[in-house]
Amino acid sequence: MIEITPRIAIAEEELGFAFIRASGPGGQNVNKVASAVQLRFSVAASPNLPEGVKRRLAGLAGRRMTQDGVIVITAQRFRTQERNRDDAVERLVELIRAATVVAPPRRPTRPTLASKERRLKAKEHRGQIKTMRQNKPSGE
Repeated sequence: MIEITPRIAIAEEELGFAFIRASGPGGQNVNKVASAVQLRFSVAASPNLPEGVKRRLAGLAGRRMTQDGVIVITAQRFRTQERNRDDAVERLVELIRAATVVAPPRRPTRPTLASKERRLKAKEHRGQIKTMRQNKPSGE
């Protein structure tokens, strides 16, 4: 089990790994060795995630989530499969942890009287500047 928070953990069996060739510089090594890791985690099928976390996770994942509700994370920072695998798992854990945080609801507020007056005063001042810039026709 991979612990996300004290109350949430996901089973390692829920994670799918595919090893692919990494892109970028690296010479022969990059052309011969499949060291990059593609991690797949089905959010929709996970029994260990609460519904609220699943919804927030869909918003946070963005393009990393497929239409089927599968998060795909590609890790290719390191030269070894093992380190890339750990990196991908860590990035998934951080993403799920971010989804467990519930943002407090925003309470709409009204602008204060002082802020309204400052805004109007700034508008009036700006209008005066523009008026002074105008070319006044000479009285010929």
